[in-house]
Amino acid sequence: MSNEVLVMQPKEIEKVKAHYAQYKVERSAPGVIFAAKLSDTAITIYKSGKVMFQGNGASREASLWGGVSNNSMQKVVSGTTKGDTLPPNFSSFSVVGSDETGTGDYFGPITVAACFVRADQIELIQELGVKDSKMLTDDVMRKMAPDLMATLTHSVLVLKNEKYNDIQGRGWSQGKIKALMHNRALKHVLNKLEPEKPAYILIDQFAERGIYYNHIKAEKEIIRENVLFSTKAEQLHVSVAAASIIARYAFLKEMDRLSEIANTTIPKGASSKVDEIAANLYLKHGEIFLKSITKWHFANTQKAIRIANKKRF
Repeated sequence: MSNEVLVMQPKEIEKVKAHYAQYKVERSAPGVIFAAKLSDTAITIYKSGKVMFQGNGASREASLWGGVSNNSMQKVVSGTTKGDTLPPNFSSFSVVGSDETGTGDYFGPITVAACFVRADQIELIQELGVKDSKMLTDDVMRKMAPDLMATLTHSVLVLKNEKYNDIQGRGWSQGKIKALMHNRALKHVLNKLEPEKPAYILIDQFAERGIYYNHIKAEKEIIRENVLFSTKAEQLHVSVAAASIIARYAFLKEMDRLSEIANTTIPKGASSKVDEIAANLYLKHGEIFLKSITKWHFANTQKAIRIANKKRF
């Protein structure tokens, strides 16, 4: 499918609406102010002034309004990426993306999300403000994620720390844990999509391909078809960016729950502030409680215990 996007002034947009008025269709998607459907082309006008033409006749229709645009979906990635070489115009394909968060936090879970963004949803997801989650605040992601989850086929997995500590204690590395979670989240999304299939699957790379598949070699079902790996994947396709936001939202919701049961605000990360809060919880609730909400093997545990012991005397 061809995609062309033009940025137009209000007067031009009115002309486009009049031209396609007889082909108008209803679209209730956020940001859409007009939509039309020809036999071979869909035309969508957004509040931002962007007009998107999709389908086999996209170039023909776009040329009626001042020429064919540069593909506005093509991403400019800051810094270098590592991983697979992506196909040309990859950012305009229908893709399942996956990402994770919480791996470096002492408190709270590891969460992994995968979601599918069809080619005809890309402009909508961009209009919703989706981009690399590192460029968004937690408050913004809390507001965005429910809309994304209502719009996109997705799966989100939350590994609470009781389970994390159990499997980590049996010798599982974080790499293995993440690989298993990514594979299962992808499997869930693909099952929901059947019989539809994405053009590609893009995993935000945390391990080389061979290492990743070695981690999950014992799984009954291993997702391999059209799977690509890349670092900075959130900047390469909106599906990964959306997945990162959904994963972060799930992490934040679990942190809210932990703060409620601990009766104090649980901090993110693994800083000295984290050590101090952990020490207070150790003194107030004991080791079993603290272990249940933390990644116990982190160095923060011993730091917190030392702080707690000093406070006792």
